[in-house]
Amino acid sequence: MKTLDLVNTWNEDCRIMEAYIRGQARPDATLQILEAGCGRNWPINLQGIRFRLTGIDLSENLLKLRTTKLNDLHDSIVGDLRYVDLEPHHFDVIYNSYVLEHIPGANHVLDNFNKWLKPGGILVLRIPDRNSVWGFVTRFTPNWFHVFHHKYIRGIRNPDDVDFNPFPTVHDAVVSREGIHEFCRKNQFIIKEEHGHTFYLDGLGTVGTLMYVFVRCMNILSLGKLAWRHNDLTYVLEKVGVRSASEESQKANAL
Repeated sequence: MKTLDLVNTWNEDCRIMEAYIRGQARPDATLQILEAGCGRNWPINLQGIRFRLTGIDLSENLLKLRTTKLNDLHDSIVGDLRYVDLEPHHFDVIYNSYVLEHIPGANHVLDNFNKWLKPGGILVLRIPDRNSVWGFVTRFTPNWFHVFHHKYIRGIRNPDDVDFNPFPTVHDAVVSREGIHEFCRKNQFIIKEEHGHTFYLDGLGTVGTLMYVFVRCMNILSLGKLAWRHNDLTYVLEKVGVRSASEESQKANAL
């Protein structure tokens, strides 16, 4: 695999994904987007784009927060991404952020995404890299430590106290660079964007310095098998397929 491009800030990461999602829009059609595992908010600015956002999540409380307080979902579904039955070839965009690492059988979820996505549509993924130093440590530490790090080292608290603590992690083999590349080879997806996040080491003062020393040492001890420059990955994957002639014409007119 080629050397991984790196992104330094969360906002930069969001803007990259936003550009790809906007590229799927057509002037005389509503962009159909599935936020698969919809979490607390929709971070992508699509002002000026006509779209319909469907959110699916196991947590009824999170969906209620999104629909009543934030009002940023058009449709909401309580369900498990492994088993929910959605219309095939319906969505132009599927957005899945920090969900796959929590699911045993993540490959089955990716197979569903493939089924639900239109030909020519894009799958946007944010995942931790299980083969990074940070991913390795996450796999071998208990969930109470993840909660402690989330609240007291990163300082992230939830004012609504709604299903906000880190969920237990599984980290199936597909939740990695190697795993996503293998999925793309088997399912005819084109990798349009692949980059790693560097900002996990930023803004933590002394803790950040100690973390930097730790991940560099782990990288050396693993003989380079565990990546240290990034902890998380973002992908934009395009589903290979032929759009209808009208869809192709609409997209060309939008460019």
